[in-house]
Formats: sequence, structure tokens, C-alpha cells
Amino acid sequence: MTVLVAGGGIAGIAMALTCHQIGIPVKVFESANQILPLGVGINLQPNAVRELYDLGLSASLNQIGIQTEEWALVGRNGNDVWAEPRGLLAGYDWPQYSVHRGKLQMMMYRAALKRLGPNAIITDSRVIDYHQSKNNVTLHTINKAGAEETHEGSILIGADGINSVVRKRMHPNEGSPIWGGAVMWRGLSQAKPIRTGASFTLVGKLEQRFVSYPINRPDPTTGLSDINWIAELSYDAKTNRPDGDWNKQVPAAKFKDAFTDWDFDWQNIPHLIDSAKEIYEYPMIDRDPIDMWVDKRVGLVGDAAHAMYPVGSNGASQAIIDTRVLGAKFLEYGANNNALAAYEEQLLNPINELVLRNRGAGPIGILGIIEERCGGIFDDIDDVIPRSEIDKYMIGYKTAAGFAKDQLNGSAQTIII
Repeated sequence: MTVLVAGGGIAGIAMALTCHQIGIPVKVFESANQILPLGVGINLQPNAVRELYDLGLSASLNQIGIQTEEWALVGRNGNDVWAEPRGLLAGYDWPQYSVHRGKLQMMMYRAALKRLGPNAIITDSRVIDYHQSKNNVTLHTINKAGAEETHEGSILIGADGINSVVRKRMHPNEGSPIWGGAVMWRGLSQAKPIRTGASFTLVGKLEQRFVSYPINRPDPTTGLSDINWIAELSYDAKTNRPDGDWNKQVPAAKFKDAFTDWDFDWQNIPHLIDSAKEIYEYPMIDRDPIDMWVDKRVGLVGDAAHAMYPVGSNGASQAIIDTRVLGAKFLEYGANNNALAAYEEQLLNPINELVLRNRGAGPIGILGIIEERCGGIFDDIDDVIPRSEIDKYMIGYKTAAGFAKDQLNGSAQTIII
């Protein structure tokens, strides 16, 4: 009855922790020699935080992240388009968190090692293929020395990311991820937090924008926090496609001229860019929705199932939700193909729709409407668009993404032991 999991990222570790919680044996296979705290800042929506709390990780999460208090869109000339409270301040029963992705993964990884034991997560074990029989799955892996191994389980979960080997085996003709024209540069700088002190802030327009938010509490002496930031520019998608390496380090000079005059009295964006020790570049890529996440006893979760643009702060959140919904199906049907089919039936269509919403700019798509109406420059947003229209737009997105407040607060626990 062992569940085999390909991938030791956030989705894979969440799957392992969920299996342990419900009493199902699990083994995770990670291609890297060592699981390291890679990445930059991410946001976890309240629906995912609820699941981490239900896994007993609330205290640990509070140690490594900061509860987000505000989500704000700001026009190119520095005036607010929309600002709203988030998490507990918005009336949710759970907070929203801003956190370093690597710290989140390591926190979950350490919890998994403690609960499952060191032999449950196998590193230097890259998945290369799988085969199925009526009652089992055989997983084939290889290490960096070239030694191949086989592993038997009741089902296989592909949690191996946007370039998933499991997905490629399931959909061999799909091709590479899709680039839509936007390139992002990510950095981490020391600065004083702005606005509420725990605000997620996006400045600009769809084709050129700058996102920033703190991912830890201010130093009591200096008042400085680690500020995660993202600078983004859009290009003609028909030009040469950029490299898809998420760990490509580049100099600030490659893009910072586009943000030279983005110095407001409340935030100096050029200074943030210049003060980052390291900057990483990668294209904004996703994959087209697919009509099948499940191949009998093999299923996909996280980016392997639904890689999406990071415009709604729900990539990691949805990966966690996937594993929890699947865990609930395990409790109902057992760790078998019936559970996988029920999981797919519940999530595939709505999350495929979310992928397309995010490709259309997700919650920040409202900036495109404002651009059409006033060129993006305004003194008072009420002269451009009624706040009721923006509110309706935002509620629509939250509902589609599964974290509308009343919907979430009123829903039952995903897994009840």
C-alpha cells in the first residue's frame, strides 16, 4: 500500500506529511543529491495555511515567515488602485504568510524526516520511467553514478515540477513549457518595510511592474527586513525565447534602466534593485491545461499537474491543497486508482480554469482595464473605475482560486482523522 512520490519539493513533502498523518506508508524520490533551501519569497494563501496548520506546522510557520496584512496595487505614478487587508485582518480564520520558499521547504522537510524517519526521503534518485500492473506501480530511478533501481508501490504521485518526468511519460507529445513574453528578475534586499509593515505591494502596469513584500520581521535594532522583490518586463513572445533556468544569476544592469525613475517618497525601487546581493532571471512560463492528471495508478500534483503564472500567489498554495484533497480521497477509497480518479474529478477542471485565469493576469488583470480607461495615470482611482467593480473582480478571482473568505471559513476540514 506504499505511495511512491516523485519529487522532494513543497508538493512532494506535503504529500509525504499527509500520507504519514493518515497512516499510509510513503517514499519520496528526489533527484538532487541534497535538499537545499533554494528559491526566493512566496505567499501562502489562507486555504493552504489552514492545511499546514492541520499538519501541526503552525508554530514552525510562524518562526520562518510573516503574516501578510495588506495586498495593494499601485499605479505607475504612485497612487493606489486597490488596497485590502489580508489574512486575519480581512476576517479569515487563518492568516496569509509571506515566506522564503527555501525556508518553507526545509521546515517541511525537517518535519517529514522527524515524523517518517530518514529512509522515507531518498535523494540522488531521479525518476526515469514507470510501469503499471493491475494492482501496483513499478518506479524506475537512476542516481548520478548511473545506477538504476526499481521500487514497488500501490500508486505513484508525480510531484516533480514544471518539467515533470511523470507528466512527460503520461503526455509524451506535450513539448516544452510555454513562454508568454514576460521576464522576471527576482532579488532579496534589506530595507524598511513599507505601508503596514507587512504589505504585498505591486506597482506599475501589466507590461512593466514591480512587486515587493517583506518575508521576515524587522530587525529590532536596524528596523530592516528581508524584502523580496520581483521586477518584470514584457517582450514580444515571437522573439528568441529566453532561457528557462530558474537559477540564472544576472547583473542588475540587464534590466534596471527600465526602473530608473521609479523612486517614490514611500519606496525607492532603484535602491532596492541595487542593494540586492544576487538577482535571478527567468521567463514567466506555464503549461497548457491538460485533460488528464491521472493514468490509472499514477497521478500528478502541484506544478506537474498545473504549472501556472505566479500572478495570484497560489502556485505553492495549490500544490499543498492538491496533496490534502488527495489525502482525503485516500481516506475515503484507499491508496488506489479510485482515490486518484476522485481527486482528478474534484480539481482538474477548476484548476485548469485557474491556469488560464493566471495566464490572463489573474487578480492584477484589473490593471489592464485601468490602462484602457486612462492610460494608467490617474490622481484618484474613483474617477477611473468604481471600487465596486474592482471588488467584484477580486472576489471572482478569490472564489476561483479557492480562498474567498466566506467560502473558506465555512468549509469543513479537508482531512478529518
